[in-house]
Amino acid sequence: MHTVGQEKKFARLPLQNKMAAKEQNGRVGMIKKLRRSASASEHNMSELRNRKSTQNLFDQHGIPIDLKQFRKVLDKEDNGSNNNNSSEKKTRYRRTQSVTRAEEITTKSEKQRLQQPDKGCHRPRDSLFSWSSGFSNFTGLVNWGFLLLTIGGFRLCLENLLKYGIRVNPLDWYIFLSGKNESEGHASLFLILYSFVHISICLLVEKGLAMEIISEGLGMFMQVTNIIVVVVLPVVIMHLKGHLFSLMGASTVCFFYSILFLKLWSYVQVNMWCRETYHMKQYKPRVRRPSITLAQLKNGQFGDDEEKDEDVPVLVQYPDNLCYRDIIYFLAAPTLCYELNFPKTTRIRKRFLLKRLLEVIIGVNVVMSLFQQWIIPSVKNSLIPFSRMEVGLATERLLKLALPNHLVWLCFFYLTFHSFLNATGEILHFADRNFYNDWWNSNNIDTFWRTWNMPVHRWCVRHLYIPVVKMGYSSRQASTIVFLISAFFHEYLVSVPLQTYKIWAFLGMMGQIPLSAISKAVERALGPRMGNIIVWASIILGQPLCIMMYYHDYVITHYTDSLNSTMYREL
Repeated sequence: MHTVGQEKKFARLPLQNKMAAKEQNGRVGMIKKLRRSASASEHNMSELRNRKSTQNLFDQHGIPIDLKQFRKVLDKEDNGSNNNNSSEKKTRYRRTQSVTRAEEITTKSEKQRLQQPDKGCHRPRDSLFSWSSGFSNFTGLVNWGFLLLTIGGFRLCLENLLKYGIRVNPLDWYIFLSGKNESEGHASLFLILYSFVHISICLLVEKGLAMEIISEGLGMFMQVTNIIVVVVLPVVIMHLKGHLFSLMGASTVCFFYSILFLKLWSYVQVNMWCRETYHMKQYKPRVRRPSITLAQLKNGQFGDDEEKDEDVPVLVQYPDNLCYRDIIYFLAAPTLCYELNFPKTTRIRKRFLLKRLLEVIIGVNVVMSLFQQWIIPSVKNSLIPFSRMEVGLATERLLKLALPNHLVWLCFFYLTFHSFLNATGEILHFADRNFYNDWWNSNNIDTFWRTWNMPVHRWCVRHLYIPVVKMGYSSRQASTIVFLISAFFHEYLVSVPLQTYKIWAFLGMMGQIPLSAISKAVERALGPRMGNIIVWASIILGQPLCIMMYYHDYVITHYTDSLNSTMYREL
């Protein structure tokens, strides 16, 4: 229907234009009627054009349609379209007509074949393993793979039991974890307690900066020095007094001080951001505020922009966060990134917490059992072939070690990132439980490193990658710096406790950069499934190789005489 404005505009048009507009509207209406009526019975406009009978051809109101009039209108429409429509529309129309015609031919041919008396059973189909078949249900093959893997793992377990017997002994676990026969004192415990000195220095310097007792330059120099000493101190102490540390104690100290380094870095940097904003507001000229009436004063309204809600918790503001309670909570929380106000839960779910604690207890026992029963004999048996560079036998030992090592790694992942961190978060009411993403679906190495350890990834992006990019470096350079820091800490956590200063872990992490490019190329060329296989292969085979190399260097460094007197026998 036309509006009043359209009718007035239409009345002002010349007579020829009015006649042309009426004719155009008539053609459009006729074509619309024809398509509505033909949609139920006719699917091809070309057949309708050549149709002679008007039987069963009615418009939406039940009025018969005159095909002669339709042909005239359609001819005029075709002539007009030749002048107005583009060649692209014509090409698209011809393709549509050809596809429709091909479907009609296929349908008629199929009907003719079905009417034959030979009872045909064949039709055009692709094999199921062809991509064009569209088949995707391979559940049975997946079950077969799991069953085959279970049988192979059971055979290896049985072989291990028959060859070495039952080696699991919880008493040995206690001796190893406590370092009873490996060290001469409790140096690890004292060194962990000494970390409170670094924590206090960091907090006191931040208070001095907030109160402007210490200048910004001097304060940042003190903070940077304090953080660097956190990493260097365990290296110096263990190098000078290595006999006072057990292997487990030294590993615990290095891990604890690495976490402390990352957390203090975040604490200092976040407080620096808050201090800049705080000083800007403090020295900024006050904005003139509207006056308050006497009625507002009597009602307790002081001109605040937002009404206060008693149910909404009051947020901690800088510098009120600079206290021991706040920094101790941050050091205990399952995160590496500091905030003034962490998201928190309202209650502790006792059943959830009990499940996580049971998983921690059971998981530790499972990991220790796998180490004692399976990994230690496999690592010892790989020493001689690896020392003599017997490639074939060393490869066999590597593949033999890959399965138990991978099982231990999976148990360690679940035990740490799901059970332990969730239990810690539940106790501390820490609400952000995004400790990992679906790394098992990663199609390239970059995606794996961004998803499997979310606390570290979040710290790297927030406190390293983004600040480096803001300094003017490219994203590739910032990513390389992130991998350098990560490679340093991987080497730090292995070489310092073993007191075997090699660079295998460092090279392994830096090797992730070219491996990432390879996995992306494979993903582009062969699809995401092959990229995911590359990721799993690097996880399964890379770690056992690193373990064998460090064990070999550790024995060479500390037990050279025992190695020279060892007679090789094939196991």
